[in-house]
Amino acid sequence: MDYGTFQGFLTIVVMATFVGIFFWAYSKHSKSKFDEAANLVFTEDELAKMSKGSGDQK
Repeated sequence: MDYGTFQGFLTIVVMATFVGIFFWAYSKHSKSKFDEAANLVFTEDELAKMSKGSGDQK
């Protein structure tokens, strides 16, 4: 196998990996998980505010 054949094979492998990740990221199955992960920041902020608020009431 010469260098050109190796480059061609590697290009196909990288392109197939990219297409696989693309379809995985935009599939309906993954959307709910990504939406939940995107909202974790806001949930952590609310929990921090509630814990600060409970400490002030003592």
